[in-house]
Amino acid sequence: MEKVKELALAYYSRKDIQSAIYNFSQGRETVPRYGEGFGKRPDALQYESDILAYVQKGATSFHVSEELWHDPLQIVTGMSQEETNKLRKGWDLLIDIDSKYLDFSKITAQLIARAFEFHGIKNYGIKFSGSKGFHLIIPWQAFPEEFQNQETKNMFPEWPRMICLYLNNFIRDSLEKEIGKTTSTIFSSTAKFIKDEDAQKKVMPDLVLVAPRHLFRAPYSLHEKTALASIIVDKKTLEDFNPLHANPLGIRPLNYLPEARKNEAKELLMQALEWHLEQEKEKKAGQPEKKINLGNRKFEDVEIKYITEETFPPVIKNILKGLKEDGRKRAVFILITFFRSLNFPQEYIEKTLEEWNKKNYKPLKEGYIKAQIAWFQKQKKMLPPNFDSEYYKAIGVYEMDALSEKTRNPAAYTQAKARMKMQEKIIKK
Repeated sequence: MEKVKELALAYYSRKDIQSAIYNFSQGRETVPRYGEGFGKRPDALQYESDILAYVQKGATSFHVSEELWHDPLQIVTGMSQEETNKLRKGWDLLIDIDSKYLDFSKITAQLIARAFEFHGIKNYGIKFSGSKGFHLIIPWQAFPEEFQNQETKNMFPEWPRMICLYLNNFIRDSLEKEIGKTTSTIFSSTAKFIKDEDAQKKVMPDLVLVAPRHLFRAPYSLHEKTALASIIVDKKTLEDFNPLHANPLGIRPLNYLPEARKNEAKELLMQALEWHLEQEKEKKAGQPEKKINLGNRKFEDVEIKYITEETFPPVIKNILKGLKEDGRKRAVFILITFFRSLNFPQEYIEKTLEEWNKKNYKPLKEGYIKAQIAWFQKQKKMLPPNFDSEYYKAIGVYEMDALSEKTRNPAAYTQAKARMKMQEKIIKK
């Protein structure tokens, strides 16, 4: 703590540091921290010079809100939901990774970054927390203004929380596997942290769930315990990050919040809400929570020769005709999960998606489809979205028949129809 106090005045006197903190703080509640305690709330920076003024009064760091406000100073504790929604103009998705071990936080950050990329998100920021964690951020502009007849800005903290839970579930298997590899070099007993669930919980990083008016350390703010700066980390160099890179005496500020494409994060939002809906249905039915990777769900054996395009449900047949409007990436997700859950060989999947892509109003890049297929090959099998998912309606392929109503899922539909064909063949014999 003493080291930070000695360093603070010289560090925060730098104009480039003041600009980095001030620019990011615009529209956010911004609160100084004085050693162990925070300043009054609400608060905001009016000028860059406010930063130095707070430091001269003893401030050691600055913390900002995920929520974006029309005027942060108008926030009042105990405001109604309606008043809060009126004042809030948006929110960034902030993934706060916390662990006892920096190496494990780094692994988690890499997996979250890959999950972003998998969902079509290229523009996101990563920063070191200053201690043993990382903060990943997706700008508010990447989310649709409205979704499922709701104003997205009003769905805080519900929707960001659902996305965090979804991502945590999405990377869980890979995280356990990667931490298992790491523990083999750190600890004498590798198996302990894989087979002993209580031990594993002690080292598994957490995604800190968002809450109303949640604050996180501002970019380039100092950390009281380590005296390191909360610096921006390039995703290309994340794997090689070392805390020594965050020495405040040698850093040069970078932009934390990139320019995002409109609706860039719509895919992630849609999948997170769909997953949450399925979890709620299963809880009501008294079923235990299922991982996203549904490789443990098995169908009755049906010979592959009975599974043909004739046995595909209407929604899959409609996708295979080619899309006349956007939704191609969602269709790729549906098709790959559908074919893999039915044990189609990779060669078939590659060839079918290649043919399908040519039929689209605007073909996707060949490299994108190959990358998706390759990624899925490394994962456990997962079912495609159920028929009642918004996916099919959103891409204009929704169509139901009697069997669709009974089976709920495209893979189950195809299994049922193939089973009928198989039984007919047996009866004829």
